[in-house]
Amino acid sequence: MTAPLLKIYKKMKWLPFGQWLFSKAVCRKAPYFASIKPAITHLEPGLCRASVPKRKAVFNHIGTVHAIAQCNLAELCAGVMVDATVPHKTHRWIPKGMTVQYLKKAETDIRAEAKIILPREWQDKEDLIVPVEVFDLHGTKVFHADINMYITQR
Repeated sequence: MTAPLLKIYKKMKWLPFGQWLFSKAVCRKAPYFASIKPAITHLEPGLCRASVPKRKAVFNHIGTVHAIAQCNLAELCAGVMVDATVPHKTHRWIPKGMTVQYLKKAETDIRAEAKIILPREWQDKEDLIVPVEVFDLHGTKVFHADINMYITQR
């Protein structure tokens, strides 16, 4: 059974500006993410990719992408991936925690990838650790997050 969010993405990605519209719709559902102007560039069960442009609104005091903007991108990417993956009829999820590592200065646009191994058995009261890698335009890993998603049965 395909998750509702994934069905919407599959329909919209082929439209002109479809990925842009989908990203805007996700930010409308979770408005805080709009502050980083993310673009969801790929979505399938177990995998989400998204990017954020380097712009003044996400800069820190030294002119690089702020640490919290990177956290927001990681949480968005992980949340969209989990929502597109977890079987909605039987389970639900909520972020429970995040551990991050700032590896290099993010001096360009950034892109994130959240990925888990499938297939898998979904349990009740399970901590699913979602690794998210963030890269700059040169392919250098600048940030890593492990996001703990709490999965429960409905």
